[in-house]
Amino acid sequence: MRLEQRDKLLFIGDSITDCERSPDGEGLFGALGKGYVSVVDGLLQSAYPELGIRVVNKGTSGNTVRDLDARWQTDVLDQKPDWLSIMIGTNDVWRQFDLPYKTESHVYLDEYKAKLEELVVRTKEGVKGIVLMTPFYLEPNKSDAMRATMDLYGEAVRTIAAKHGTLFVDTQAEFDRILEHIYPATIAWDRVHPSMVGHVALARAFLKAVGFDR
Repeated sequence: MRLEQRDKLLFIGDSITDCERSPDGEGLFGALGKGYVSVVDGLLQSAYPELGIRVVNKGTSGNTVRDLDARWQTDVLDQKPDWLSIMIGTNDVWRQFDLPYKTESHVYLDEYKAKLEELVVRTKEGVKGIVLMTPFYLEPNKSDAMRATMDLYGEAVRTIAAKHGTLFVDTQAEFDRILEHIYPATIAWDRVHPSMVGHVALARAFLKAVGFDR
């Protein structure tokens, strides 16, 4: 596995990462939230207790890549993680569809690509590794307008990961496999915020990328 002794693993993103975390994003009483970050932490601690990996959750509900940029110094760089996982883009796309006339809240593809790549460049020399996870939309119809747009943002993540040599997690592909058998609303009533089934799927995809083999 790529994670090593006493590594600090920091997750950052939007509400899918946040999942009711504590303000510090670590500690007792469910501080990591109720989502995939907590699942990852539980599996790492139970399977690799000897490594003592420290997991921190810095997801914030409603965030876009603009918001990540605004808090990057305090919530990432000042935290000095060894490994960083970024999953952002859902709200960048969603606001274009649920608030179509509030254009100032839209983060279009060119800006999304530029800001995400800038964050990777600012960070990659100071960490052991970065994991880039795509945004996703739990809609199997690829011609659906929001699904098609989300796929473009996912491809942007793939391109940035390849360019900068980061690990890459195609969360949409992981969900598409599940959606061949399960109706989307069973996993997420709004096709965005997944049930525990979806969070376990995200955790499995992340752990596979970092070489979890127990």
